[in-house]
Amino acid sequence: MNRVLAETYPEAHCELDFDDAFQLLVVTVLSAQTTDRRVNAARPALFAAYPDPRSMAAAPREHLEQLVGPLGFFRQKTTSLLNLSAAIVDRFDGEVPGTLEELVTLPGVGRKTANVVLGNVFDVPGITVDTHFGRLVRRFGWTTETDPVKVEFAIGDLFPKKDWTMLSHHVIWHGRRRCMAKKPACGACPISQWCPSYGVDGPTDPIEAEKLVRTQGPA
Repeated sequence: MNRVLAETYPEAHCELDFDDAFQLLVVTVLSAQTTDRRVNAARPALFAAYPDPRSMAAAPREHLEQLVGPLGFFRQKTTSLLNLSAAIVDRFDGEVPGTLEELVTLPGVGRKTANVVLGNVFDVPGITVDTHFGRLVRRFGWTTETDPVKVEFAIGDLFPKKDWTMLSHHVIWHGRRRCMAKKPACGACPISQWCPSYGVDGPTDPIEAEKLVRTQGPA
């Protein structure tokens, strides 16, 4: 199934824009409860003003709130960015650490965010269990676990470590483009023959299903 997904989405990659580890860490934190496209739209102004941990840690709260305001939960997210940046400056001399053990000690950074940064910046394989990934691996019958950490370990046991990062991208892209939560495009799914959930929630008619396929993730 992963091999066919890789063939279906050869361009799969992290859909959050970033230039370095700090930017990816910040935009991943900001992506909670909003879409990657909205975060990408807010990113240029945010990093033009505060390009690194030292400048962001010293940012006036009011200005930072204005910059992240369109993303929702702006007060909470502003607090996260201030605390996160300060911790990087105080404990890691302004450099984003490159290990899971260190990353998860940062305020607001869990295993999902840490694995995004490790896999896409430091080339350290990691499984990103976001809502799409968790939903699809249960649909696929790969696991029945619902806790993200347990899902991460269960799926990690099924695939070689070297495949983890791209596996995450392939599954997430499929979840955003074909295997949607409410009405998956089952009849236009390249892995339907192996999927135990085929036809349960979505149409199996190829023409009807094809109308549901998205060329990119949701806005």
